[in-house]
Amino acid sequence: MTASLRKQLKAKLAGNELVVAPGVFDMISVRVADSMGFDCLYMTGFGTVASYLGEADAGLATYTDMLNRVTAFCAASRTPIICDADTGYGGLLNVAHTVRGYERAGAAGIQLEDQEFPKKCGHTPGRRVIAQQDMVQKIRVAAQARQDPDMLIIARTDARTSLGLDEAMRRCDAYLEAGADVLFLESPESEEELQAIGKRFDAPLIINVVEGGRTPQLSPAELQRLGFSLAIYPASGFLAVTQALHQVYGQLKARKGTLESQEQLYSFEKMCELMGFPAVWEFDRTHAQ
Repeated sequence: MTASLRKQLKAKLAGNELVVAPGVFDMISVRVADSMGFDCLYMTGFGTVASYLGEADAGLATYTDMLNRVTAFCAASRTPIICDADTGYGGLLNVAHTVRGYERAGAAGIQLEDQEFPKKCGHTPGRRVIAQQDMVQKIRVAAQARQDPDMLIIARTDARTSLGLDEAMRRCDAYLEAGADVLFLESPESEEELQAIGKRFDAPLIINVVEGGRTPQLSPAELQRLGFSLAIYPASGFLAVTQALHQVYGQLKARKGTLESQEQLYSFEKMCELMGFPAVWEFDRTHAQ
């Protein structure tokens, strides 16, 4: 099943139609997104660390933390998932170990970035990058470590913010030559920059759409025209959930009940269906004493 999902995603990204991937960050978001017919899901580092550890995405999550989430998310999904692996959690041996672990867990693609450790979330200040050659070695090791050639190696550079667009694009050239399948130039800052990126590379390109982030938000048609293959929306889900929680908890606090909040709530019946309770009930009926 996992191998077919990887082939499916690889073929989609090689096509001419923009693929859109929502960010998933916990098991409920995976269940919801998986039920909606997307071609790809994206395991967001920011949201996953926030939901799992209640901490900032600032290098605090370990390989073990993230592998736990990759394993659970992929087991619950029939949709291919691209999974964030930060900087690879250490040196070259760690990178190889991470790629093999993510692949066994069912990831359709693994995202590695060229930040210094401890890394920081993209679209936030203070990001610094390692030497280009050091990241080239990481990409080479990652490509060699995978067992399934359809497991996507996604190379992300955060060089744009601190070193400029030209340096970021030079790095992407080097990462592609080193064996990356997909390029992810983080946080370009204008439509002109997006256009330059699309013209530069003959490879699948990711655009990171963060509401309120550094990159202008364009329409899907514009992104496709500019040459992007995959638009990820990592923050949309957890921003929506946090806003909804803030609203309903605020009303509960103010009114000491939810009688006036029913329209804001997901159906309890549908929630039971989403989480698989009908199968549990059928099991109980079958095996009733």
